[in-house]
Amino acid sequence: MALRSDQIKRGVARAPHRSLLKADGITDEEMERPFIAVVNARNDIIPGHTHLDKICEAVKAGIYMAGGVPFEISTIGVCDGIAMNHEGMHYSLVSREVIADSVECAVAGHGFDGMVCIPNCDKIVPGMILGALRVNVPTVFVSGGPMLPGVAPDGTPTDLNTLFDGAGKVAAGTMTEEELAYFEDTACPTCGSCSGMFTANSMNCLCEALGIALPGNGTVPAVYSERIRLAKRAGMKVMELVGENVCLKDILNEAAVRNAMGCDMAFGGSTNTVLHLTAIANAAGCPITMDTWDAVSARTPHLVKLAPAGPRPLIDLYRAGGVPVVLAELDRLGLIDRDARTCMGPMGDYLDYMHAACAGADGEVVRAHDNPFSAEGALRVLHGNIAPDGAIVKKAAVAPSMLCHTGPARVFDSEEEACAAINGGAISPGDVVVIRYEGPAGGPGMREMLAPTSAICGRGLSESVALITDGRFSGATKGPAVGHVSPEAAAGGPIALICEGDSVTVDIEGGRLTLNVGEDELARRRDMWVPPAPKHDHGVLAKYAKLVSSADKGAIVI
Repeated sequence: MALRSDQIKRGVARAPHRSLLKADGITDEEMERPFIAVVNARNDIIPGHTHLDKICEAVKAGIYMAGGVPFEISTIGVCDGIAMNHEGMHYSLVSREVIADSVECAVAGHGFDGMVCIPNCDKIVPGMILGALRVNVPTVFVSGGPMLPGVAPDGTPTDLNTLFDGAGKVAAGTMTEEELAYFEDTACPTCGSCSGMFTANSMNCLCEALGIALPGNGTVPAVYSERIRLAKRAGMKVMELVGENVCLKDILNEAAVRNAMGCDMAFGGSTNTVLHLTAIANAAGCPITMDTWDAVSARTPHLVKLAPAGPRPLIDLYRAGGVPVVLAELDRLGLIDRDARTCMGPMGDYLDYMHAACAGADGEVVRAHDNPFSAEGALRVLHGNIAPDGAIVKKAAVAPSMLCHTGPARVFDSEEEACAAINGGAISPGDVVVIRYEGPAGGPGMREMLAPTSAICGRGLSESVALITDGRFSGATKGPAVGHVSPEAAAGGPIALICEGDSVTVDIEGGRLTLNVGEDELARRRDMWVPPAPKHDHGVLAKYAKLVSSADKGAIVI
């Protein structure tokens, strides 16, 4: 069969190319086989990525077993936890685009026949998907898997969020530094992505729903031997796709995106998934809007409540059967497109197998379709005069008492200003904290606000204080935290017009985000508003700020 890699290894004119390949150790026999890129995000700084060399070797073994020739290539990554609450977080979302660019350059530049992507954490997963869509070759994803949870002295599970909340408790005087040190040493006990349904694990689970990863991709723990076997099968699977010439866009299309959105609403993923899936849908040629998200939320029941929405770590979902169980429950309601193609074949055939061979929902970790935690999805889209183009909140992680809240605005033009006020005791019950000029362009980079939301929780204010921002949130965020407010402040969005003390209503149940100020006054403020100067005038952040779209469009670079 004709191969894409023939352009670098066939004919007299390609003798120089073959010589360079032979310098890599490639034999004449291997020249006849498909060349497969193994895109590995392994590095020494991200705990979710330190073990990806083992995953990569297993993938390469699977490719060899199935008759291909693997070539490992690398991408960068940024650990959102380590980058949190300082200058480094400006670079997190930006890295998604750098990763996409690097995948495109390496795979297209060398004429690979197929690709296996090995991400694990936050922006690496969507970055690789975006890059893979651009080159559109047969592709399979296999992640590094989640870490095991820590264990508190009382036997309850702990995770990274325990530390962020703990820092707030120490500042409030409700936890000692010695107690915090115990959690510091134990909350992240193994390699792997953080152990709750945070952004990394949300995206890795959604890869299964998109059909681009094998079952278990999102839930098999990083340290289990099952993860190595899964990686070998991923290497073998990509060779099947190459043989059938099934490219990524044959799988990742409108049907796949809708299935993933429904699954996301059912298991209560990170609000970052809205940003990433919107960007992915655009790259796949099937754009979605905040109204699309709203419609999916309205018809999809919430079936899984893992940390931060509840106390359970992700390993509980693994033990309950993983993402396939969630898909099967949604299928019983007719909410999964059975005609969607997956890397394993038709989604309908896969679901039929699940219905016949598996026990189904356990009723605790995964609720049955007719006994959900709530009739609507775990994420909620808000509109209103503060967010004409939409905003997003993880409704599943909000206390019932805060589903509708009105209070005075406490306005801050940066995350740092807000954190100083919260940690200094300047925020009172009933307040609505507004953090602006942290959007995609204004940040730039749309920083995650886990530090201020955790400080609010740590000071015992999560059921009395709301927070809204044009920035975004970590998947670990809980409480009435509304992000992705669009248009952002730097673009002249209404969030820029809020003044200290203004009455603001956050109505999550009703889907509204309202500044209770008259139109005449808003018009006066709009006339007086002056666009701020860019925060960066050189480097990647300056370039990103000039090119990035709004959050409701997925913060894509255009």
